[in-house]
Amino acid sequence: MSVENAKSAETPPNAALVKEKRKRAKYILSIDKITQLSDEEKAKLKEVSKRYAFRANDYYLSLINWDDPKDPIRQLVIPQERELEEWGSLDASNETAITVQRGVQHKYGSTVLLLCNEACGAYCRYCFRKRLFMNDNDEVNFDVFEGIEYIKNHPEVDNVLLTGGDPMIIQTPKLEKIFAALREIEHVKIIRVGTKMPAFNPFRFTQDPELLAVLRKYSTNEKRIYFMCHFDHPNELTEESRAGIRVLQEAGVICVNQSPFIRGISDDPDVMAELWNQLSYLGVPQYYVFQGRPTEGNEPFETPIVEAYFKIEEAKKKCSGLAKRLKFAMSHESGKVEILGVDERHIYLKYHRAKNAEDEQRMLVCHRDDQAYWLDQLRPVSGYNNPFFRSVGSQVDRDNFERPERPERSENGVGAFN
Repeated sequence: MSVENAKSAETPPNAALVKEKRKRAKYILSIDKITQLSDEEKAKLKEVSKRYAFRANDYYLSLINWDDPKDPIRQLVIPQERELEEWGSLDASNETAITVQRGVQHKYGSTVLLLCNEACGAYCRYCFRKRLFMNDNDEVNFDVFEGIEYIKNHPEVDNVLLTGGDPMIIQTPKLEKIFAALREIEHVKIIRVGTKMPAFNPFRFTQDPELLAVLRKYSTNEKRIYFMCHFDHPNELTEESRAGIRVLQEAGVICVNQSPFIRGISDDPDVMAELWNQLSYLGVPQYYVFQGRPTEGNEPFETPIVEAYFKIEEAKKKCSGLAKRLKFAMSHESGKVEILGVDERHIYLKYHRAKNAEDEQRMLVCHRDDQAYWLDQLRPVSGYNNPFFRSVGSQVDRDNFERPERPERSENGVGAFN
């Protein structure tokens, strides 16, 4: 896909004008409510939504060009039949192993993750935590304050990540109580909020002055609140979403962006470059690009590591230094593994964060495998250790991956996917 159809990057109107246009987004929970789909399409996609929940809203659906079956926003929120193909694991990064109590994950010493809720402004079809939206899942603890008690007893924790689900679905009075409780803990310096609401429903910010007042109160000069935003495509950077980012910044929130590399949505170098550049103009640096986790139902969206790496590098050529500060990484069960480089023979990786302290910043060199999606599929070269390669109980079963034909390489091996 190209960026020719991306929404224009006009200067956003002030929040008052946005309010005149639309006051809130209306949530849609049934495929039957999408009038642009035929009855035949609805019947097929309802079967998918029985397995993997569907949720959207009228604002976000309005961004879809329904005449284009490959429209990126459509790919992002409308179910696909291929999601039902057997592939991957519901807990691809083995988050169960780092869950210290219900709703609390403690993987890295200085950072604790709190699962605050089990809903989002819409459901990304490629979500790596889609298990939370299933009826038999009870990982989320709606009493977040039990998790906050855990944090109080762990002085090594200076970063807390609120996630889920999307914490910005939570009503403002409860959010204030959460922020207030965390700010009472002296050793907690940074509160992060993982959210796609600036893209899914920017009216959450432009139409809630009470929320902005709360953010302004608890994002201080000495202890900031960070919004880990999630924009996947330039078409999401509408006038409304730009206004949402602006009011968050005016409230003292530091906004950055992190997003996965997703086939059919964000796998085009021109699209990635456009997104990162536009975000940099707004003061929202791209923080991470994640290799898609091998999550159950995500086969239609997956891209091999090598292909993703070269496309990201091609996108960087079209960006300023400020726009391409990102790290390309896998959120593996052992840590955040950064993909540093690929040559004719090898893939070079480094633990940017590690579950085990001895792995922190450790280099790992593996044999190049153009079909590998995940660390568990990479065979280390002599002298390096990847205990997850073909290991017993690995989260990735190589036989579950549909292997594309090996692409032709250029003579130097670095231009295969440009």
